[in-house]
Amino acid sequence: MTVVCKTLDDMAIFGGTPAFAEKLHVGRPNLGRRDRLLERINDILDRRWLTNDGIYVQEFERRVAQMAGVRHCIAICNATVALEIAIRALGLKGQVIVPSFTFIATAHALQWQEITPVFCDIDPETHNLDPAMVERSITPQTTGIIGVHMWGRACDVDRLEGIARQYKLKLLFDAAHAFACSHNGRMIGSFGDAEVYSFHATKFVNTLEGGAIVTNDADLAAKIRLMKNFGFAGYDNVIYIGTNGKMNEVSAAVGLTALESLNEFIAVNRRNYEQYRRALAGLDGIEFVTYDAAQKSNYQYVVLRIDSGRLGMSRDELVRILHAENIMARRYFYPGCHRMEPYRSSDPQAGLRLPHTEALAQSVLSLPTGTCIDPDTIQSVCHVLRLAVTHHREIRRRLETGRSNRQAADEMALRTPDARSTGCESQHPHPSRITTSGSSARPLRAA
Repeated sequence: MTVVCKTLDDMAIFGGTPAFAEKLHVGRPNLGRRDRLLERINDILDRRWLTNDGIYVQEFERRVAQMAGVRHCIAICNATVALEIAIRALGLKGQVIVPSFTFIATAHALQWQEITPVFCDIDPETHNLDPAMVERSITPQTTGIIGVHMWGRACDVDRLEGIARQYKLKLLFDAAHAFACSHNGRMIGSFGDAEVYSFHATKFVNTLEGGAIVTNDADLAAKIRLMKNFGFAGYDNVIYIGTNGKMNEVSAAVGLTALESLNEFIAVNRRNYEQYRRALAGLDGIEFVTYDAAQKSNYQYVVLRIDSGRLGMSRDELVRILHAENIMARRYFYPGCHRMEPYRSSDPQAGLRLPHTEALAQSVLSLPTGTCIDPDTIQSVCHVLRLAVTHHREIRRRLETGRSNRQAADEMALRTPDARSTGCESQHPHPSRITTSGSSARPLRAA
């Protein structure tokens, strides 16, 4: 059930009923046809072949390689392990240049193997690695670069590939956002030495948990296949150090079923994205991350950049309002890897080198989308956003008044003797009874 706010007094942050009875999450999983999935799972159970390169994993690898336009795809149990295996297979060591504006797994996959991630600033327009800053970050200890195709929009792969060649560095791409996206007529997945996809449950095509490494390098692919299966070459012959990175058959079946609905998922994502843009058009201080119509995109993310000066409230204040309404908008990728452990302790001054990363981490907001979101839901989300933006001054006044009232009540409670010790009831209200809205506040209707 959806309750649409009509006045400020209706807003959940002031004690009203939330706009959504259940939390509306970013990245709620897409599901393909259930009958096809159950058919595959029943076949897996009948075969009793649950893992170790069964027929569904092999088929999934073929389909993904074909879509990416590459010769080799190795399915992995998740994208973090895929990054770790790819990093080790490429022989990276010492220092590797990577953006801080990314999911923490990109940095951890290096640090886990005692490789130092060197955080590099991003281009404020593309949100991807700035090649000029990459070149300045190279030292004698640098062995590689990891670019991240943020929001599914490709890095400047030509310049990064040129830098990698010039300095004899390995080039790996984290393509977690970019499955089924293209760059200059080539599918993302075919660049650098290798690329890593994520098929986590939150991705528009998922395998419950899962990832994949894609490459055109046959020798690298062979090494990765050894590494993801303990180094086994044959039944009982271990010839290389490895780990357990295998994808299981049920995960592959979920992925194959999702691939059959891929075009539908993309169409829904694009519909949602375009409806959000229409509904929020003209709101000062809100800027959409846009997609190049000449390229293929999965439209997996609806991302806003909040200009707090023009909007009249900060991104975090807007998030607080949305969360109260059960609209669980996300602050990607806050606060930046360099501000998380162990990196903030090992390099506390990193933020001084990353001004664009710092600014973006404070301003980006991602809205719910996917097949669980329908046009009426988007209309309600946008109504809440418009109400908040249109009346930001009154909202801020009420919130500040509420904070002042609570602070005064807390101070009074500390000075007031306990009613039980005096034998009479205190004349001052208990802090829990202080309201933030105030009875004299005049309701304001949304524009």
